[in-house]
Amino acid sequence: MVHTAEYLPETGTKIGSVLQGGYNHPLAREWQSEKQLTKNMFIFPLFVSDEPDEETEIPALPNIKRYGLNKLIPYVKTLVDKGLRAVILFGVPLKEGVKDEVGTAADDPEGPVILSIKALKKNFPDLYVMCDVCLCEYTSHGHCGVLYEDGSLNRETSALRIGAVAVNYAKAGANCVAPSDMVDGRIKDIKVGLIDAGLAHKCLVMSYAAKFSGNLYGPFRDAAGSAPSHGDRKAYQLPPGGAGLARRALLRDMEEGADAVIVKPSTFYLDIISDASRLCHDYPICAYHVSGEYAMLHAAAEKGIVDLKGIAFESHQGFLRAGARLIISYFTPEFLEWLD
Repeated sequence: MVHTAEYLPETGTKIGSVLQGGYNHPLAREWQSEKQLTKNMFIFPLFVSDEPDEETEIPALPNIKRYGLNKLIPYVKTLVDKGLRAVILFGVPLKEGVKDEVGTAADDPEGPVILSIKALKKNFPDLYVMCDVCLCEYTSHGHCGVLYEDGSLNRETSALRIGAVAVNYAKAGANCVAPSDMVDGRIKDIKVGLIDAGLAHKCLVMSYAAKFSGNLYGPFRDAAGSAPSHGDRKAYQLPPGGAGLARRALLRDMEEGADAVIVKPSTFYLDIISDASRLCHDYPICAYHVSGEYAMLHAAAEKGIVDLKGIAFESHQGFLRAGARLIISYFTPEFLEWLD
């Protein structure tokens, strides 16, 4: 028997060092991937506004538009026909006077999110409909919760309000609620609210458990109109260097009843995804490839620095390698075609 520790006498090369035959063929290269991208991993973000006939391009997000309800259903059908399995909704109130200090419009029965949930479930019964749960798009101050007079976040009031919004999305038919506010304790309030409403058995809670503050959210805020009118979100979103805080937040949200967790952003936080895959090994881990990351890849491709399809695959395969099972991605429409 020849052992891999033996050497080739001509060159002194270890027999076990000859690896290239294992990935010489395209199919063999796929076999080397421990995980492979599939369509059912992808969750597509949808911006839905309260102007029914809106169809507006987002300049900082190539190929992404904001839709009113009348335009949303025909667009989503084109993607469902290609194999789209899941979407996550972000409401964008554009009408004058809708925003207030407590984000009343977030769960308005006639608002864009609740109307979109009902329309999507009616037209696409098998589509998995997720709802981002946050108040920033709906508050007059643009912060993710209810504020004290000094401008700081009121944890108790904010968590209860976010919990109420999540329950109302579930009542409208959402399959999943995904709180992105990073307010301490909101997972518990959401889970208790779902239990009290008799909905905990049919609505998944996917927590943005490790969401970091930083410079990669600009295009999203342009699309959603959610930039804060004063200050920033550094007091409640995690600091970029806070790996330990992220681990504590992941553990806390699991203990409070989260069914799955999100790491956001993704490209610069692969270590956090890896941490989550160990700490939350029995939970689905979702990587959010955020607007700034998406825009950066498009910008690099436009300058001829990278091939867009190639870099999209490389980045998304990195999320799987780090431990993610799901990906929220603006590249979802392209992957629905690339993965055929």
